[in-house]
Amino acid sequence: MTSSRFFAGLLAALTAGGVSSVSADVRLPQFYADHMVLQRQMPIPIRGWADPGEAVTVQLGPDAATAEKTTADDEGRWQVSLPAREADGGALELTVSGPKNTVTLRDILIGEVWLCSGQSNMEWTVGASLNADEEAAAANFPEIRHMKIEHLTSGTPRSDVPATWLVCSPETVRGFTAAGYFMGRELHRELGVPIGLLNISWGGTRIEPWTPIEGFADIEALADTYQRVSTTLPGNPLYEAGLKHHLEATATWLEEAKKALGSNLAVAPSPAFPPELLPLTGNTDPTAIYNAMMSPVVGYGMRGAIWYQGESNHVEGMAYFDKKKSLLAGWRKLWGIGEFPFYFVQIAPYQYGDEDPAILPRFWEAQSACLEIPGTGMVVTNDIGNPTDIHPKNKQEVGHRLALLALKHTYGKSDLVASGPRFDSMKVEGDRVTLRFENVAGGLKTRDGQAPSHFEIIGEQAAFVPAQATIEGGDTVVLSSPEVKEPAAMRFAWDKLAEPNLVNGAGLPTSAFRAGEVPNYDFFSLKVDEAGDYELIYDLDLKKLGAELKYEVDHAAQLDAAFDRVGYFLELNRDGKLQWLWIAMDPFTDDASKLGIPTPASGAVFQQAVKNVRVLSNAEGIPSGDGLAVNLEFWPHNYGPLNAAKVPGASDQAWDIGDERVDPVGGYGSMQIHLTAAKQTLMAINHWSAGPGADIGIGNSTGQTLDWTFAGNAGSYEAARLRVLVRKSAK
Repeated sequence: MTSSRFFAGLLAALTAGGVSSVSADVRLPQFYADHMVLQRQMPIPIRGWADPGEAVTVQLGPDAATAEKTTADDEGRWQVSLPAREADGGALELTVSGPKNTVTLRDILIGEVWLCSGQSNMEWTVGASLNADEEAAAANFPEIRHMKIEHLTSGTPRSDVPATWLVCSPETVRGFTAAGYFMGRELHRELGVPIGLLNISWGGTRIEPWTPIEGFADIEALADTYQRVSTTLPGNPLYEAGLKHHLEATATWLEEAKKALGSNLAVAPSPAFPPELLPLTGNTDPTAIYNAMMSPVVGYGMRGAIWYQGESNHVEGMAYFDKKKSLLAGWRKLWGIGEFPFYFVQIAPYQYGDEDPAILPRFWEAQSACLEIPGTGMVVTNDIGNPTDIHPKNKQEVGHRLALLALKHTYGKSDLVASGPRFDSMKVEGDRVTLRFENVAGGLKTRDGQAPSHFEIIGEQAAFVPAQATIEGGDTVVLSSPEVKEPAAMRFAWDKLAEPNLVNGAGLPTSAFRAGEVPNYDFFSLKVDEAGDYELIYDLDLKKLGAELKYEVDHAAQLDAAFDRVGYFLELNRDGKLQWLWIAMDPFTDDASKLGIPTPASGAVFQQAVKNVRVLSNAEGIPSGDGLAVNLEFWPHNYGPLNAAKVPGASDQAWDIGDERVDPVGGYGSMQIHLTAAKQTLMAINHWSAGPGADIGIGNSTGQTLDWTFAGNAGSYEAARLRVLVRKSAK
């Protein structure tokens, strides 16, 4: 641990940690305690507090010649670095002596120390895992030691935290981190040395609270977070500027209040303290957990870290890659021991309610991308999870796979296979896709003896379809489908519930991935046989909705002829699965400027029936056909559920195919087309001013309203596009 890092949090410790700067006995941080394990083969950092100028002697073991001496600085801080040791000396005593007192710690071991951090799947205990009774009964490993930090937050870095080291036994092991213990047990058996587990974890937490401000500093995508944290730190220019402005405003208010006193004049409330200057102390706030739980331990000698977290960030896709880079960069910078090993666990398949099925594959892709960071390794768990339990109980295999990574990449056992097959390349030949894999460890196989599962391809049919997969030559998988003659791209395990069966010769699985390039298909031309008869008037990217609408194409003013048909083509893409809808009808207006989103500026207000309608769609539940009757609800107003227009079959209590528009004109907004007889919403675009909070849907909503009102789901689509077209009248 560097001296600058040691000094950084001392002032916080003087208050939060209860350290007195007057007449202080020599003292160690609380996590320096009996039964601790110190990292072998590295200098051993020991630090603490005493009276300013007080001489301190630190001795590990019986040999007084190895003692180190130092003097507490002006604020009572001291530190030494003891010589590196091997793990061959048995239990030792650590003595720290000053003029007033001596602190003695007993049963100290030299061995391998690993930080175990993350959220609930790291905090998950041996006692809650598979075969807990059997595991506890067999846990007679006195050279495995465990330290758990209690849940704390702080707005600034602390230098001390309560903690106790426990010796592994049948009585204590139930409370150990399961992933850490099962990894540590295997390392203990393989290496023959003591193992120390620093369990600093907290269920339900995001990655940002575990990250120090130094980690956010150099990641451009996290500049806003860096600024947010900086603004809360006394001494930072942003904090000082904000405080100065507040003081000036308060001084002005005081002067005005003094003048008003006794003059019967009203006084405005005093300026509130700026909330952006308040310390970040919530357990979701960036840096808050790091400051309280991790900062005190930073610099403690260790070999590396294991990390099991992501469930609370799982909706973020590749944004998580930047956050993981930030976390690890900050930890490595402050720990001061170089690019220490960092092995992490990929979160397992899980239902996550009604979320997009691709929500986890995109996150798994981000976790895989983290392997680009030097010194990292990833455990894949898609074969040992439980899609109905966010806390899979088989932590034994998680620990085993973490141990494999450490044994191979940290401890030099190069003959071990530590991970599953890795995608290397893709080649398309005719109607076949050939995938080549690395790290096949004697040859690809499946864990159930069946054909490889969860492969999909996409081609001229413009939708992903299941692929027939065959292992060929030991390191390749060949994909094909009778539905695809010209494949362009593929994906594997692309579903939050995917539990694929492809493994290498060592039985280790591969992670979700995708390859190739999905063509930019024009689904209107592909799916609508009359597409060539129509002329585009509006093209709107619904991912860009907002208070101000910006059409990609707006040809309404250039239309040079009358039209006898109006068409709407809506495309919604979620999880690479496209829903499309084509509605063509006789015109309900001869003004092309009123065919788009019905804004106050357009003056478009239509609540009426339209006949001679054609509907085509691939969406489940949408009846395709010709000569249908629909009713429109186009307006920029607010609206209620009352069936004021007496639409046949509509409810007076529910938002559905017949509602009542009410003021204000520039209100919620509705652009809905309903198949009247079937009481079926065909298409809805509502509340467009809300941007990603707008309502968009094809078919009836499964939510609280049939017509998607209040759905707020626009942000859930990967892509959403509306085209408005007309067919010119024959001359």
